[in-house]
Amino acid sequence: MTTVYLDGAFMPIAEAKVSAMDRGFLFGDGAYEVIPVYSRRPFRLPEHLSRLRHTLDGIRLANPHDDAEWARLVGEIIARNAGEDQSVYLQITRGADTKRNHAFPARVTPTVYIMSEPLVTPPPSQRETGIAAVSAADVRWLRCDLKTTSLLANCLLRQLAVDAGCVETILFRDGFMTEGAASNIFAVKQGVLLAPPKDRFMLPGITYDVVLELAAAHGLPAEVGPVAEATARSADELWMTSSTKEVLPIVRLDGQPVGTGQPGPVFKRMHAWYQEFKQRVMRAGE
Repeated sequence: MTTVYLDGAFMPIAEAKVSAMDRGFLFGDGAYEVIPVYSRRPFRLPEHLSRLRHTLDGIRLANPHDDAEWARLVGEIIARNAGEDQSVYLQITRGADTKRNHAFPARVTPTVYIMSEPLVTPPPSQRETGIAAVSAADVRWLRCDLKTTSLLANCLLRQLAVDAGCVETILFRDGFMTEGAASNIFAVKQGVLLAPPKDRFMLPGITYDVVLELAAAHGLPAEVGPVAEATARSADELWMTSSTKEVLPIVRLDGQPVGTGQPGPVFKRMHAWYQEFKQRVMRAGE
């Protein structure tokens, strides 16, 4: 049975309970992180904890633990659950108040929850033939750089893809590509990798960083800056990236082929680099 951590104690997931007055339940007032684990090694834990601090600071919620304690708790969750590859989810809400009030309570103890699930990577068929996506206007709030639990807009946008039999929804705001409903998006144009900038309109992905690092290490030209919608729609290649999806080629957008309609040559190179990096660094800890 899955073991979780809740407010100072480890327990079976069926025993984990939170108050109906918890602000995470009532308002989505909280932050979260998802940390991939390879061969029981949490990948880039300091970077994930840094992003968590950024979110907590952004929503004015004091971090309940220092990095050393977070590392201990994450390590304990990994040890208590089965599987060499896991996906560790941690969530902090502002806690339970005695009444429902939009304003922050003067004194409240944050709710801290950590769980682990199997890390499931995409099937080979998705990498070999590519995936389809739809597009939508980015109607989310203006602080998409914060990884908060208020994800209703993302869920609605992601459902558009599911309804269309696709894997992801690519978002556009004011004529520029921002990201996917649950991923970062890259474009390739004339051999150059194009990445939207880390601003308030996208979540700074850890896999996003890895892709840019691999591009630099292997001499792939890359440009970080605003990607116009017209550029994205006419790109030779489109990719989606995330800790669970890794790097996937998008070969159709809104029913139209992207490039040749097949995974492109730049993707194939990046996929090979990523898999080598995963074996050498994510698993072996080099």
